[in-house]
Amino acid sequence: MKKLLLPAVLAALSPVPAALAQDRLAHDTYRPDLQSGQGHWFVAGNVGRTDGGTADRFGSGDFNVFESRDGRRTGYGLVAGYRWKIGERWGLGLEGGYSDLGNLRVRNVFNDDPVNQRDSENALRGWQVGGNARFHVTPAWYIGARGGYFRASDNDADYYNSVGQDLGLESGGRDGRNSWYAGIGTGWNATERFSIGVHYDYFRAKSGDLRDPATGVEFEGPKRSTALLGLTAEYAF
Repeated sequence: MKKLLLPAVLAALSPVPAALAQDRLAHDTYRPDLQSGQGHWFVAGNVGRTDGGTADRFGSGDFNVFESRDGRRTGYGLVAGYRWKIGERWGLGLEGGYSDLGNLRVRNVFNDDPVNQRDSENALRGWQVGGNARFHVTPAWYIGARGGYFRASDNDADYYNSVGQDLGLESGGRDGRNSWYAGIGTGWNATERFSIGVHYDYFRAKSGDLRDPATGVEFEGPKRSTALLGLTAEYAF
């Protein structure tokens, strides 16, 4: 009887390891080819439209993707970084890169005006370094977040007023340009290594302190905090 009972028990339990393995794979949505604690490099880029502005102040924070406003431009960003798998659904990493939030006017490709209007628009741009996180709700659907330190460019204090006359100001030094950025988005994991999504990023910054050379008075540069809503693509190695 015992000889017959043991094979029956083993036969009944044999599907259990397979079922456990399938259940683990169903929940292991973030890079199932990696173990927790392992990491990978990635590169990402985004392009989209910045928030609206006014004739004398770029970047009001008033964003409506369905409404055209003066001051809205095409922005883009490029980052690279390293991300660790910290759970079956989670990845956490570091990133660094560059963002330009409105110095390009793409439609000028079809006329004689410059595409890069940095000298006249002087929209927000600069270098960034920070952290990022990915949560894979399913193997095909992710939610992402990022944020960190942003160093805005002051364009060497080369600012212009509404009639294009040089204001005669100069950079007051290195102070006043240190700030932050943050963003959130969601998208589709086309493969385990390539994803595409829609992200909203906000860059909180001003241009840095300025100095009036005639009086020596220093004051805060114009605030140019700008948001970017656009498409993001990432490739993981």
